[in-house]
Amino acid sequence: MSDPFETLGLDPAQTALYSAVLRLHRATITDLALAMDGPVEKVGRQLDDLVKLGVIDEQSGEYLARHPAAALGRMIAERLDRLAEESRRIDSALGSIRSLIRDYDAGRDYQSGTFTVEMVNGADVLYESVVGLAVQSPPAELMTALPDERTMTDFARKFADTWIDAQKRELLAVHAIVPVSTLVLPGVRDQLTRLLDAGGKVRTLDRVPSWFMTAGSEVAGLPPFWGGNLPDHAYNFYLVRTPVVVGLLRTLFRELWARAVPLPWSGRRSEGMVQVLRLAAQGMCDDSIARQLGVSVRTVRARFADAMTELGAQSRFHAGVEAARRGWLR
Repeated sequence: MSDPFETLGLDPAQTALYSAVLRLHRATITDLALAMDGPVEKVGRQLDDLVKLGVIDEQSGEYLARHPAAALGRMIAERLDRLAEESRRIDSALGSIRSLIRDYDAGRDYQSGTFTVEMVNGADVLYESVVGLAVQSPPAELMTALPDERTMTDFARKFADTWIDAQKRELLAVHAIVPVSTLVLPGVRDQLTRLLDAGGKVRTLDRVPSWFMTAGSEVAGLPPFWGGNLPDHAYNFYLVRTPVVVGLLRTLFRELWARAVPLPWSGRRSEGMVQVLRLAAQGMCDDSIARQLGVSVRTVRARFADAMTELGAQSRFHAGVEAARRGWLR
């Protein structure tokens, strides 16, 4: 086995000499050379090293041992400080690995040829593409930012039903960020409420920087010009299939989502919550409620959970009682 004191910077010869000084407590270089059965010159060099390490003191030609707890304790503390600093450097290096991974992904994409980019035209194709991607690997986590009033108007009038249906069928898990100014547009509130009731998530910002979307971790949608609005470019956009771009857009979306706020009415009772509470009050089980409403059992349970949170209830029964007291079930 290796000498445990080597970790502190003492080699075996120095450790043996230190033990001799401890046993003699106070000794001259000659006394120590006799105790170690070694030449005075060599023992002198080793004593100088021990003095520099701070484990013994030299006073008027004599060498005095310092208490091991104090001498070695200081060396251990210094070693721990060095280890802590090394650990901090390692943590910093681990943090830097993320940027290296991005470089690796970029290099891999570069070597594999041109990024897989597909130009898509038309609003119908846009919304159908999202559902098509979801069908391939359900449920697809859709993150999308819709920045302008014209896009939101088109969404409410023409395309919301498709996404809501896909959300109900658990093909999509929608997370959408919209400008707060669009909430007053005709039909927008109703459609967003239906999306929430189906299990989708929506938040608002004063200003959404650009349209974009990601579908899972493999596909992203981008406008021809960053900051552009979809209708202004006749709903022309790019479908990009490269991990670097998708990862960056997912990170951007999460940053925006953290700054966004829930819909102003999302904390109030929704029709979805009321529906499940009414049917449960009639004695229907989750499976029957799901069939009655045309949604999944998971959605039914999510609505019960939302109702319990909103009503401050500890159980479904308590939620039903509280909902009746507030007049929700009339």
